[in-house]
Amino acid sequence: MTPRERVLAVLAKEQPDRLPREVKMTPPLLEDFQKRTGADDPAEYFQLEVRDVFFAPATEIPDFSPYYPEGVPKLWNPPGWEVGEWGVGVKEGSMHHFIHIEHPMKHLTKLEELETYPFPDFTPPDRHRHLEAQVQELHARGLFVIGFMEWTIFEIAWHMRGMAEMFNDMAFNPPFAEYLLDRIAERRCFQARRYAEAGVDLLKIGDDMGTQIAMFLSPKMYRDWFKPRHAAVIRAAREVRPDLPVCYHSDGKCWDIIPDLIEAGVTVLNPVQPECLDIAAVKKQFGERLAFWGGIGTQTTMPFSSADEVYRSVQNTIDVLGPTGFYPCPTHVLEPEVPWENIQAYFRAVEEYPVR
Repeated sequence: MTPRERVLAVLAKEQPDRLPREVKMTPPLLEDFQKRTGADDPAEYFQLEVRDVFFAPATEIPDFSPYYPEGVPKLWNPPGWEVGEWGVGVKEGSMHHFIHIEHPMKHLTKLEELETYPFPDFTPPDRHRHLEAQVQELHARGLFVIGFMEWTIFEIAWHMRGMAEMFNDMAFNPPFAEYLLDRIAERRCFQARRYAEAGVDLLKIGDDMGTQIAMFLSPKMYRDWFKPRHAAVIRAAREVRPDLPVCYHSDGKCWDIIPDLIEAGVTVLNPVQPECLDIAAVKKQFGERLAFWGGIGTQTTMPFSSADEVYRSVQNTIDVLGPTGFYPCPTHVLEPEVPWENIQAYFRAVEEYPVR
């Protein structure tokens, strides 16, 4: 099988020649990988099956400094901060991939102010005309291609507005919240449609809806505010490609909305975080309707187990969530605490699992 055929077989719940692999690393771990191997790219070095494609970055970004009366200085891209096309201020945090976020809409009070906000524009051809050629090039290499929209609606909305302010809007100023979420969803629908037109093998959307112990919001709030918009994004892609697989990413305990995700059109659940979900119960309850992508704990197994324990844990997880319909990989980017021997053990465990 080619790498692409292998992943397509997994998503179709058919038997592949072997299970696919995936790994992503924090900068310190990536640096250690490069020193050990002399290679630059883990995906190429490990011959991973999947590659992501993205829209090109905006060539011009508005001056968002008027939206930062405090916190971020009223300067364009002040030292240490990066302000992207959504207007969100980002500064490197104290640990690895952690970040500080400043919310440009935090001080807005009127719908009229929101209506004049410079939302990003993904429609210019320079932002997406490359997608078809990029997908074709990756397919020619036998690779599986994902069109990825990180922070699809919920997360980018609270990054822009502030989480407390957004929930306050939903409770006490619904027109404000509706306008914000609709403007985001419109843009995501356009992106989803273009990914489908470009020929990606899977559309990946995602908003973290769960903490370690519970949801950020009630299931009813999800159904009222976010499920229809997630469904609209999926529908935009499926109008082009009715059979396009759709993966939804949510860290944490998202059990309560898994049926809603299925109803919205999701066919693949990621990352099925074992520290927060009973993975056997997830498989029993939803295994007929979903494929699973992830399952290997990055909070527990990968950093704190021995190599032998990692090997056994990975194979046990495949026993529970697979072997068909399961893409076994770490549930998040690997932290610097993960020993090199554990990464090797993960790859061995997946590659040696007897799928036949």
